[in-house]
Amino acid sequence: MRFVLSALLLAVSFLPVTAGDWVALSDGSKLDDWTKVGGEAIYVIKEGVITGTTGPGKNTFLTRGPYSDFVLEFDVRCDPELNSGVQIRSHQYTKETPQESKPNRMREKGEVFGYQCEITSKTNRENGCAGNFWDEGRRTRWLDATVKAAEKQAVYKPGKWNKFRVIAQGNRIRSFVNGVPVADFRDDRDASGFIGLQVHSIKLGTGPFSVSWKNVRIRELTAGEKVE
Repeated sequence: MRFVLSALLLAVSFLPVTAGDWVALSDGSKLDDWTKVGGEAIYVIKEGVITGTTGPGKNTFLTRGPYSDFVLEFDVRCDPELNSGVQIRSHQYTKETPQESKPNRMREKGEVFGYQCEITSKTNRENGCAGNFWDEGRRTRWLDATVKAAEKQAVYKPGKWNKFRVIAQGNRIRSFVNGVPVADFRDDRDASGFIGLQVHSIKLGTGPFSVSWKNVRIRELTAGEKVE
């Protein structure tokens, strides 16, 4: 009987994850399922907390995926002097490519582009704030033009843990910061792609700065599922 029970438990442990299950992306011990791309920031994980520390060069991303329709949740604490973000449905250029918003600027092969949920302690123009989405490396603009940065930034707590929730379903993308709705827009550019934890580049002679994530988890959505 004991042998049968052990066999059943072993079988259950190897069942495939299906849409609808929450999957922890920071299990507390290793980053084997993640891939670092971009710059030279250093990522470590300890007791379930992923910490990225600035290094030389360009923006760095710790990536995983691809994912299509999902709910992504994470807690984040970012140095107030550092600008960070989380990419969703993102990609890397496969060859040197003109940037869409500035065709005279060439993006290198391997550079990241796509939707980035902003993590910042400061506002950036009328729409730029924590929780809005920046089109990284491509259109380089805020994607929800209805967001009033001065109003929404107030829900973010600089230097402390903040809870983010991102819902990507079809062409609709939404975000919540500490339970408060921030962005809600529609865009048809990317139906799937990787997620990426960003450590932004910094000016020479500054830093080092760090950003930490914990309780990172994702739930892939079934077709037609209603999510609030």
